[in-house]
Order: sequence, then structure tokens, then C-alpha cells
Amino acid sequence: MKRFNWPTIRLLLMLALVIFLYSFTGKRNLNRKVTKAEVVFVGENQLFVKQQAVNKLLIENRQDPKTIAIDALDLNKLEKTIDSHPLIDKSEVSVSVDGVLKAVVKQKTPIARINGKGASFYIDYKGNKMPLSENYTARFLLVSGEINDKNKEDLAKLFRVIYDDVFLKKNIIGMQVMPHGSVLMLNRNYNFKIDFGQLINVEQKFKNYKAFFQKVVLDSSIAEYKKIDLRFAEQVVCTK
Repeated sequence: MKRFNWPTIRLLLMLALVIFLYSFTGKRNLNRKVTKAEVVFVGENQLFVKQQAVNKLLIENRQDPKTIAIDALDLNKLEKTIDSHPLIDKSEVSVSVDGVLKAVVKQKTPIARINGKGASFYIDYKGNKMPLSENYTARFLLVSGEINDKNKEDLAKLFRVIYDDVFLKKNIIGMQVMPHGSVLMLNRNYNFKIDFGQLINVEQKFKNYKAFFQKVVLDSSIAEYKKIDLRFAEQVVCTK
């Protein structure tokens, strides 16, 4: 009597079942369509980009996302397309098991607005140019003057220091870059000008400014000053 090798038979049956299920699933996936497209913005910024604009990039300008075959989706390509938008920092695109095509989008973070010769634009947190938004206008540090390839990186670092500091972000509202490279700043609530000098010893200068500000606010003499000189790292020179 011929004996059957049951372990081998079971293995072959399981293999056949896997192949069948894989083939069945593959054929089913070929016919699956996107059920809907969804755009989610992350971060605390206001929407500089309209959701409809990102949605068009996500569905590649198709009228109806339900015409898109899931098997034909190239998620990496869609991410690159969305990331190419000048107001978007990064995106992640995925498709769920129920056919929802989803883009999670992080906008660029503007930290200063540059008013230059015939041009106005933002500088984002990474120090790159960012166009103004037609969807939303926000209040940021307003900067004018001599901004060029030599000083733009140092200025971007200065903008980041101000943006990341709650006191400075609220207190410093304007800045003018002089031809020789020094910087003048404007305060939100008082009329004095802040002579920051060259872009060196930035942290120490702001530390001195904070200490000065806290002292003169307490004795109510702050409104008497016309100029605050921060050019010297060891001291603050005030002019009434």
C-alpha cells in the first residue's frame, strides 16, 4: 500500500492556496479605484495654500478622483509634485485599504517679509525665498534695505532667533539693513530705534536688550528714549 507524505501534501496545498489568493487579490486590485481624495494640513500656520490647489496636484488635475486606478498610482511622484509647490515644505501621500488617497501637507514657515527693490517676498524658516500668498497675508518681521548673497545667510539666522523667541517675536516688528551691513530695528510699542550694529554677538546683544527693556519698563522711563545702541556686547547705550 502506497503511503502518502502528508506534510508535503499539506505544504503543496497551502502553497496553492497562497498563489490563488494572491492572484485573486491582484486581479481585484487592478479594478480598484480611488474612492475619494483628502488633503490634511499639519502645523500651526494659517493656510497660505488653498486646499483645492493641493487637491488638484494630488489627483493630477482630474475632475473626479474616482476615475483613478489605485494600481496606477505613483505615490513618490505625487509627493514630488506637491512638494514642488513654492509654498509647501513637505508632503506625505498614501492610499488606504478603502481607497482614500490622502496627502498630509506641511506648509513652509515664513519668518520675515522682505520689501526689496520692486519685489516683495517672504523668507522661510530654512532661509529660502517664499512667494507671497494670495490666500492669506500674515504679519511678520518687515525687512528692507541691502539684502544680498553675502549677508542673506546671516540675516536668516537673525530672523530665526527673533522668530523662536516669544519676547523678540512680539517686540521687534521692523528691520532695515544698511549699506555697510549694520542693522536698525523697530520696536512694536515705542518710538525708539535699535542700533543692532553688525551681525555678530547676536545672542549676547539680544540678552542685553531684554535686560535693558525689563529694567526701564519697571521705572516707566522707556518712552523717553530715542535710540538704543546694542553695538557693544558689554553694554547698552541709550539716547534720550
